[in-house]
Amino acid sequence: MTERLILGQILRLDADPARSGPGAVAHERRGALHIKDGLIAGIGTAQALRAAHPALPVDDHGAHLIIPGFVDAHAHYPQTAIIASWGKRLIDWLETYTFPEEMRFSDPAYAAEVAGRYLDLLLANGTTTVCSYCTIHPQSVDAFFTAAEARGMRVLAGKTCMDRDTAPEGLRDTAGSAYDDSKALLSRWHGRGRLSYVITPRFSPTSTEAQLDALGALWAEHPDCLMQTHISEQTDEIAWVKSLYPNARDYLDTYEAHGLLGPNGLYGHAIHLERREIDRLSEVGAALVHCPTSNTFIGSGLFDMGLRARLRVGLATDTGGGSSFSMLRTMAAAYEIAQLRGTALHPSELLWLATGASAEALGLGDRIGRLAEGFEADLTVLDLVSTPAIAQAGARANDIWQALFPTIMMGDDRAISAVYVHGQRTQKNPL
Repeated sequence: MTERLILGQILRLDADPARSGPGAVAHERRGALHIKDGLIAGIGTAQALRAAHPALPVDDHGAHLIIPGFVDAHAHYPQTAIIASWGKRLIDWLETYTFPEEMRFSDPAYAAEVAGRYLDLLLANGTTTVCSYCTIHPQSVDAFFTAAEARGMRVLAGKTCMDRDTAPEGLRDTAGSAYDDSKALLSRWHGRGRLSYVITPRFSPTSTEAQLDALGALWAEHPDCLMQTHISEQTDEIAWVKSLYPNARDYLDTYEAHGLLGPNGLYGHAIHLERREIDRLSEVGAALVHCPTSNTFIGSGLFDMGLRARLRVGLATDTGGGSSFSMLRTMAAAYEIAQLRGTALHPSELLWLATGASAEALGLGDRIGRLAEGFEADLTVLDLVSTPAIAQAGARANDIWQALFPTIMMGDDRAISAVYVHGQRTQKNPL
């Protein structure tokens, strides 16, 4: 790979500022990264690194801000085309938009087209890693990983499994095929380059107990894999789960009873958790994923950021229930929801949620999500004056956080000046 220096403002968060405080940060107004073989080989001032490596090519981003590439911890790439569809509640939205669209992914050509478009949309918005649900069709997984591999991206994904008649005919597999298909896909893709397979029951209302048992057995055989699902997104969903699983203690128990609770578990939404559920998730070291634009768009509720004191919490767009591909917009929504619950998240906390916290939720906190030596060189370069409205707000800034906050709250893809994937600069707005 090409060895180079990348210059600009450098902003480093090496720990969760909710615990360490926003002062635990390194900001260099004229900084540089030394990139070698797709990794960050050195960090310092532009002057020092240029003197140490005078022959290396230089990408100079001036006053633009270099941060880790955004990490989206929960998304549904097959819902790319139906994003921002007028919706009602979760179940209606699934039946009206999601399930009909996902049926189209039986066509490998359509799956490949959408996978490529989706990943290009992410890159245009500064997102370099995503954990996505696919559809029940194995070809949807193949298409996604093939597209990610071609772009050099670190991604995680899995075949969505549904065998209960609450899912429509044409989108149902079986307990046996869910196990067999998932195992075959895992064998083909997991650990190949920068790709990771994720065992993926959609959620307990669309799986029989036999299927949950089968996927729990598969996870026990491959405990290094993540397992992703949904939990406690809406109150009527919770009532639905109770009607389908009358012997379960709560929603989480529908997973726990079938071997689907563990430290590599990734539980999306988690808005209306009961005390026992919080205690058990904390005891096993599981991770939650906050999906703020989705939670407001479909009217689900307000996530409690106080759960970060006990659990790993990542941040996600939840495309296409989420109403934006942008992690900037997602950070803004997280700020607004926290405000409604009486917490004003500092800009450092918002940035950490979209980078280091999401990486840690995905079990990748030792590889991505931070600017540190030895970490993979997935980078996003932000223009902090990308629009007149942002520029005039930023002009009043007294520190880096006041300069960054207007971009978090009002920024979009225009603020993404450049993106690097594994040390290689991507094409700006490839769509």
